Amino acid sequence: MDGKGPSQENGGHGRHAVRATLMTPKSETVEIFEIPISRISFSGVCQAIHDRIERRDPGYIVTPNVDHVCTYHRNDDFRQAYTGAFLVLPDGTPIIWASWLFGRPLPQKLSGSDLVPALCGVAAEYGHSVFFFGGTRGAAERTVDKLKANYPGLRVAGIYWPPYGFEKDPDENQRAIDAVRVAQPDICFLALGSPKQEIWMARHYQDLGAIISIGVGGAFELVSGKVRRAPNWVQEIGFEWLWRLAHEPRRLWHRYLVDDLVFFKLLWEEYRRRRAAPSTHISG
Repeated sequence: MDGKGPSQENGGHGRHAVRATLMTPKSETVEIFEIPISRISFSGVCQAIHDRIERRDPGYIVTPNVDHVCTYHRNDDFRQAYTGAFLVLPDGTPIIWASWLFGRPLPQKLSGSDLVPALCGVAAEYGHSVFFFGGTRGAAERTVDKLKANYPGLRVAGIYWPPYGFEKDPDENQRAIDAVRVAQPDICFLALGSPKQEIWMARHYQDLGAIISIGVGGAFELVSGKVRRAPNWVQEIGFEWLWRLAHEPRRLWHRYLVDDLVFFKLLWEEYRRRRAAPSTHISG
């Protein structure tokens, strides 16, 4: 970039929050729970994305949270998908806390629901096009309406809502790929839920014709206001998951109260491993 970009390190959402000096992105990673997480600020993310767009170099981004960490340790396809990402961005206060606990502090949380509006602000500033793929019915359209109101110059290359189970039907799967490929977006936001979006993205990102693909989970519902997001103070104390569980208990109870309990076991194992063989776990 030309030295300009988003003015808020937390991925500012304001209409005029797009101008500031960007930091040079760092290439180092911090290993937490055996996952190499990118040690990078929001401004560094913007620079890294812009650089790849300028080079026309396709790549994809994943955003680990507690659920991702647990899935990473039980799903081989998901773990393989993570290895191909060019950025692995921490989505969740517990991941940030763990990095500080183990003496490998990450700069900030970079969740999909923050990245979508913030990156759209950057895209509007520099003429990059964006594509909205997935989400619940109508959520992407409402997200686009809201973002275009905030960023009138935003170039929306397209919106596509694939039918449930599309990835298992060769014809529907190809139709989904073609919808993005015809649009040729610079950035494609994929909201398919985890682990589907990471596995599908890893398999098809080079077929999509998008330069940057990024898995954003339920971001469209949050950005559009279809689902109410936790207040900032709830996010900061690490209880956004509890807020979401209270608002969507039927959908989330098994994930949070059964599947993700293994996180505490992983946390204990990580602590014991680091006590036994302390090292920097930072690579360039």
